[in-house]
Amino acid sequence: MNEQPKQEPRRTFLTKAAQTTAAAFVASRHISAKQTTPIRIGVLLGTFRSGTLAERLDAVKASGLDCVQLSMDCAGLQMMPDAIPPELAQQIRRAAAERDINIASVAGTFNMCHPDAEHRQTGLRRLRVLAAACKPMGVTKIHLCSGTRDRTSMWRRHPDNVTPEAWRDMTACMREAAAIAREYRVTLAFEPEVNNIVDSAKQARRLMDEIGSSYLKVTFDAANLFHAGELPRMSQILDEAFALIGRDVVLAHAKDLDHDGDAGHLPAGHGKLDYERYVTLLHKHRFRGPLLLHGLSEAQAPGCVAFLREKMARLK
Repeated sequence: MNEQPKQEPRRTFLTKAAQTTAAAFVASRHISAKQTTPIRIGVLLGTFRSGTLAERLDAVKASGLDCVQLSMDCAGLQMMPDAIPPELAQQIRRAAAERDINIASVAGTFNMCHPDAEHRQTGLRRLRVLAAACKPMGVTKIHLCSGTRDRTSMWRRHPDNVTPEAWRDMTACMREAAAIAREYRVTLAFEPEVNNIVDSAKQARRLMDEIGSSYLKVTFDAANLFHAGELPRMSQILDEAFALIGRDVVLAHAKDLDHDGDAGHLPAGHGKLDYERYVTLLHKHRFRGPLLLHGLSEAQAPGCVAFLREKMARLK
């Protein structure tokens, strides 16, 4: 007859069970830590093209998001208004808070190297209006771009962008903008873009070094960095860009591209951008800001969100 296995004393059994449970808990925490990232996915509120401010914010929540970049035209004003009523600023703050939505930044783009000095001064005056409204709205960052010598489109490259005069006018304007930012304790986040005067990470580094303001930082959009013929060197260009300005990135944009020599115009995951490398570099350089989707339709938002979450789930 076979002997029956001896039963373990109850205390020993319970001790082993507790140890097993504890080990499983630690393992699950370890796995969870690997799968999480401080990068927050958001969206430009203007992606939702119709409805009131409240209805647009509701659409953001319905897409599974809780972070936006605001454009004042979503609140019934011009994007760069001449005035922002105090009650509207408070209304914007309340509407976002009621839905537990963070307004990561507000759009403040104007052509900072427009050949007409009066045009630049008008932009600075309106930037001051926006900066003054940031605290009442609960916003700490303003997104902007360096601009171009083109008189009609801020997003069209112009041959005079490379002239010393263009750089002089842009940096003078940016210096005044940084002074406004310091006055109102908001951060300006400018975006390097192939068609603008600051068309590369190298130029972005040069600008920040010249201005020397802690209130001037970067919005990084990886789909905006590739000049004609550079797409085959995507990995190298992204690595070099983060080496130069990675520590100064406070906002990031997420869209895609199908060719170089221009800014990208496709939804994230619909083009050639190496998103795995992009989010890995953001993570590696300790990016703590939001990754904001744009260049997409409202219907494409859920798919793009899922795409970004899948990429970020792989981060180690």
